[in-house]
Amino acid sequence: MDNTQDGLLRRPLYLYDLPPEILISLTLKPDAGLVEDAPTESDTPRDQSSRPASPDNILGSQACSLCGMSFVAVEEQREHLKTDLHYYNLKQKLNGLIPVSEAEFEKLVNENDVSISGSDASDSEDEEAESSRKDTTLSALLKKQASLADKRNSNNGDGEEPKTKRRGSGKPPLLWLSSPKLPDNTYFGIYRAIFRAEELDKEDAIVEAIKQRQLPPITMPKASKDGNTVPPAYNGRHIFLCMIGGGHFAAMVVCLAPKQSKHGSVGPLNREAVVLAHKTFHRYTTRRKQGGSQSANDNAKGTAHSAGSSLRRYNEQALIEDVRELLSDWKALIDTADLLFVRATGMTNRRTLFGPYDDQVLRLNDPRIRGFPFSTRRATQNELMRSFIELTRLKVKEIQPEAPPTDEATKTSKPKADSKPAPPKLTEEEETAIFHTTQIQAMIRRSKLPALVAYLTTNSLSANFLFQPAESQQNHHAPTALHLAASQNSAPLVTGLLTRAKADPTTLNSEGKTPFDLAGDRATRDAFRVARAELGESASWDWDAARVPAPLKREDAEQRAEREKKAQEKEEEQRRKAEEERLKMEGPKVDDDAQRKKKKGGNLLSGGPPKTAEERRVEEARGLTPEQRARLERERRARAAEERIRRLQGGA
Repeated sequence: MDNTQDGLLRRPLYLYDLPPEILISLTLKPDAGLVEDAPTESDTPRDQSSRPASPDNILGSQACSLCGMSFVAVEEQREHLKTDLHYYNLKQKLNGLIPVSEAEFEKLVNENDVSISGSDASDSEDEEAESSRKDTTLSALLKKQASLADKRNSNNGDGEEPKTKRRGSGKPPLLWLSSPKLPDNTYFGIYRAIFRAEELDKEDAIVEAIKQRQLPPITMPKASKDGNTVPPAYNGRHIFLCMIGGGHFAAMVVCLAPKQSKHGSVGPLNREAVVLAHKTFHRYTTRRKQGGSQSANDNAKGTAHSAGSSLRRYNEQALIEDVRELLSDWKALIDTADLLFVRATGMTNRRTLFGPYDDQVLRLNDPRIRGFPFSTRRATQNELMRSFIELTRLKVKEIQPEAPPTDEATKTSKPKADSKPAPPKLTEEEETAIFHTTQIQAMIRRSKLPALVAYLTTNSLSANFLFQPAESQQNHHAPTALHLAASQNSAPLVTGLLTRAKADPTTLNSEGKTPFDLAGDRATRDAFRVARAELGESASWDWDAARVPAPLKREDAEQRAEREKKAQEKEEEQRRKAEEERLKMEGPKVDDDAQRKKKKGGNLLSGGPPKTAEERRVEEARGLTPEQRARLERERRARAAEERIRRLQGGA
């Protein structure tokens, strides 16, 4: 690679400000997937789905050939694999159908949104609607489509061949272009969504459209505090980006002309893109840890009457009014924008933007509207800027051509792993051992002694069961339940495992340590000594080999713990009295930094700062069970919500 090529690959390439040497040398890559072949009459859904994706269209490991999407980072690809779109396309492929694009999937969800929620179910369908309300959007959509397919098959009982409809273009999101300025087998990628439909109809029009998009650098004033840098009427080329979901809304209008800099224009990075206007709204509208908006929950289960639900309904309406007012203020900028990139999933969010309502600005039939052809995160200003950079920056990727397979290689060849060899398949016994390990460790960490003993008995497991896989870091240090309980400083679990489950204290871990060696406090060590006293020296294991000290009676251990507790209380009482006497004689004094750190967390009488609200909450929850803590937290949140509503009503 020469210096020229190295420089081209190092600098960010902005679509609207490409270097002349690249611009004049661009050509569309052969078989770039620009024009799709028309389906023939013999094409069936199964035939279409069985066609392998072209390696020139979906490239490398950072891509999803099933959904026709590519990603810049591995993290984005992992997020995509968890989306409903990917699960839906997997189901489509298993059923012999073709995958759908992201825009088509959103349309399917929106068309079935009312029936999914069950809000339009009749009285005779109450039972069926009640069960459907418990389903997710994805499962409900699949069930509805299966029901429609059954109806179509039953309607065609006279022998007529069912009609098939081709869904989804299967076009990749990126177009690839070649240039002699690039190394061999290296290409530029540009998102298809940047171009208009008429520009994508002909291959020759793509390069010409890129040349027409070149804009001279401009000088713009700094952004004002309210997010607007220009008057509502702006004649320059710009695009509008908008995201809404989960109570978060973000919108931005970005100028497409590059910003003039002293050292020349190098493309719009975070500090160089000219933002004409931006705004974000954040409202509490979703039910935390339960999923879904309050309106969706009301449609599915009926109107709730809690303080939190009232607050969420108020915030939903306030968010709708704020968003529509902002769109009205930006109407001149939106009407003159080249493209409108919008992400709004769910019927409520789409109605917020597209209405219908009086004087609405965005309309679904606008040919400028696009979806984001990649995974996006929460709606924030930074996420919009990242999406703008992703849309307008050229991708550079190496594409290795595939060698045609020979007949012998086709018969004997196996799929090659992209990076690492596939891990060996676990046997049924290994999978069962890993499952038991997970369950036992969870009970130990939660100090569930009765449940642990019952689990060992029910599954006929020994208390000395070795955790699997043995090579993991956790199981290397604590291979048995007794090791893990000792390392967790759980004295009751240690006592129960030794006396009730008959765990062996002489078992060594990979470091040659017994469970007693892992005990981190006196209470846990005393639990071993008390068990030695209660079980006796005639037990089936050697206490000396377990490195457990001399036996200790339970009464002696409890008495010693009580004496130590009283001694600590007496020492604390004497300290407080001495501090009170000093305060009477000398008055309060300012301690130095070291003394303040020692007294941090004390009360006012001891000279320390008052406790914070978080410290008081921790003290109130100390000693409570997990259920009691959850109940206390719910009560706190309800009181806080009621207080917010009272303030809102008082200020109205």
